[in-house]
Amino acid sequence: MFYIYDSYLTLPAAWANLLTPSGSSSIRNTQYDGIFIGLLVEEKHKQDILESGFDGLYTYFASNGFSFGSSHQNWKTIKTFCDSNNLMFIPSVGPGYIDTRIRPWNNHNTRNRVSGKYYETALHAALTVRPEIISITSFNEWHEGTQIEKAMPKKIAQYTYLDYQPHEPNLYLELTQKWAEHFSKEKEQWLM
Repeated sequence: MFYIYDSYLTLPAAWANLLTPSGSSSIRNTQYDGIFIGLLVEEKHKQDILESGFDGLYTYFASNGFSFGSSHQNWKTIKTFCDSNNLMFIPSVGPGYIDTRIRPWNNHNTRNRVSGKYYETALHAALTVRPEIISITSFNEWHEGTQIEKAMPKKIAQYTYLDYQPHEPNLYLELTQKWAEHFSKEKEQWLM
């Protein structure tokens, strides 16, 4: 499975040459074929992804409301579109978001972790639309504040990395395991 970040920067016709069976440079039904997932940022990207020949779409951004695709309230509509067009919908969730260290102008997209509640709210929203897969943004992107790996208090020069205190360093790994088990049980019921 290949997630294509910023797929919308390439015209659908160019992707279609590669990702549709009739494309002039098609990789479909060759040794290079795979499952290709395009990034949905704006609503218009749904149609672009379909025309491009992608197998599905993902939302990537961990900041609810940052884009059309990352807004939980739009996931039901997106899932309906995907189901109607034989596309896989992969909502992306994250534990929070703060990238002001690298994008000082982006404070309005900061999302507080609220001791895990933000993450659990996103996971619940994703489960509600019954996707085949849920992606997590991210395991270790500390510069965007979306890491879920173990976190210990750490300070360098004039910057203090976020940790999970007063919780244990593996809080988000435990929450991920809990929700992965819940997702697995839910999927079993959906298939019955």
